[in-house]
Amino acid sequence: MARPFRFGVNLLTLESAPAWREKCRRAEQLGYDVLLVPDHLGMPAPFAALVAAAEVTERPRLGTFVLNLGFWNPALLARSVATCDALTGGRLELGLGAGYVQAEHDSAGLPFGSPRERVDHLEHTVGELERLLADPEQQPRPAQTPRPPLLLGGNGNRLLRVAARHAEVAAFTGAVRAPDDAPGPMKMISPEALEERVAAFHRFAAEAGTGSEPAELNYLIQMVENTDARRAKARELKPYAPDLTEEQLLDHPALLLGSPKDMADQLRAHRERFGFSYFTVLEHRMETFAPVIEELHGE
Repeated sequence: MARPFRFGVNLLTLESAPAWREKCRRAEQLGYDVLLVPDHLGMPAPFAALVAAAEVTERPRLGTFVLNLGFWNPALLARSVATCDALTGGRLELGLGAGYVQAEHDSAGLPFGSPRERVDHLEHTVGELERLLADPEQQPRPAQTPRPPLLLGGNGNRLLRVAARHAEVAAFTGAVRAPDDAPGPMKMISPEALEERVAAFHRFAAEAGTGSEPAELNYLIQMVENTDARRAKARELKPYAPDLTEEQLLDHPALLLGSPKDMADQLRAHRERFGFSYFTVLEHRMETFAPVIEELHGE
């Protein structure tokens, strides 16, 4: 049986306290299930922003999407997680990632490390969080037991293996960096390659044999555009993904193009093909995507 849809919005900007509160209220009114905050320099600090969101909303869950673990010490992170979960009434969903923007680490005076070192740190941090948050002596205590639900985001085998062992939600990036980890934009992979990544995750989960409920699968939608010219828009986007065909762009879950009904049909197809049921959109697409939420209400 297909998992019900959930929809999150990744909130990226903080103009003022009143504007932030109003934006969070609006997201709740539009039907979003999760209010999310990323972890980038130049954007709001995630835990403080989520506590403020909790104070003016009632229904949505609240999540980090995702914490850049190169910024975090496990013990200090456990304190922040427990505090945020307590102050939000147990609504926190903890999203973690290995980090991918070297310039931010350089600006913060923190080592970036190799891909292996970053995933090592993520795996160590996950283990420490589980240990610390389950410790009855840990203060403060999180509201959720033994810890808030964990989302792990990535694409590579090692990270997907960690997600298969520990995460309630696996978030797929659908993009890769150059093999040498050089700075620059991420490269979107094909729908077929993304399908293979999801299959790999399921293999790793079977190997892990945790016996728990299968993880929810998340995908971040990069573009939402209400248009009656889907193919023309795909052709317009072709220079940004030169390795993909027009058909692959139209089939890619990173892009939602068409009427709200068209986009709802696309999400149903993505749930059937990839298993994605939890979709995240970016803040500036929040209003455009809202009619799609209405189309899929209760599904």
